[in-house]
Parts: sequence; structure tokens; C-alpha cells
Amino acid sequence: MDIIEAARALGVAMQADERYLRYLEARKKNDDDPELQKLVGEFNIARMTVDTEFQKEEAERDVEKIKEFNVKIRQLYGQIMCNDCMMEFNKAKAEFEEVMKRVNGIIELSMEGEDPNTCEPATGCTGSCSTCGGCH
Repeated sequence: MDIIEAARALGVAMQADERYLRYLEARKKNDDDPELQKLVGEFNIARMTVDTEFQKEEAERDVEKIKEFNVKIRQLYGQIMCNDCMMEFNKAKAEFEEVMKRVNGIIELSMEGEDPNTCEPATGCTGSCSTCGGCH
């Protein structure tokens, strides 16, 4: 098996992983949640409104409008992040990202000459680059 075939096999294994499947399911729930999608749409419109105001010359900006929409953005963000589907999605995403960090760490350590069968990337930053499996 060459390196490309191994990468494809890794891709197949990742897509079969229960954490990846939970992530996909949670993402679909987010997409199918009409209340969440409404909030996200309102959030995006509010953000675009603020961006549009900031693109204007300083003298032409409506400062009160910016303040009003910044408050609205914070409120909508809070509602979005407290949505059950979004909380489930964020948890599933974080779990799968941890797996990916470990996989990437093993690959990086292997590229540095470590034994791929026994090397383990560091969990968290120790402050020493010699023990680092890579950031994020």
C-alpha cells in the first residue's frame, strides 16, 4: 500500500468512526432545525448590517444603529449557542476534533522519525517544542 492508498484508507476509517457519525448527525439536526436556522439568519443579517455601517465613511456611520445591532448580535449569538441542537453539535464537533488532533499528531511525530506504532502526541502545550505534536 502506498501513502495515497493509506490516506484513502484513513479517510474511510474516519468516516466510519462513531464520533464522526455523531458529528454528521448533529450537523444535520442543526440544518433541519427551523428555529435555529431562523436565529442564524437573523444573526447574519445583523452582522451584515453592522459591517455595512462600518464600510461607510466615519462621518456617515449611524453609531446608534451599530450599537443597536451589536446588542442584537450578542443576544442572537447567546440564543444560538444555547440551542439544544447547537450544543449537541459543538460537543460532537469538539470530540471529533480531538481525534483529528491525535491523528495529525501521530502523523507529525512519524514524520520526525518517531515510531508510528508507539508515538503519542502531547495533550496540551507543555511549553517545550520538543514534546509538541503540533498546535490545534
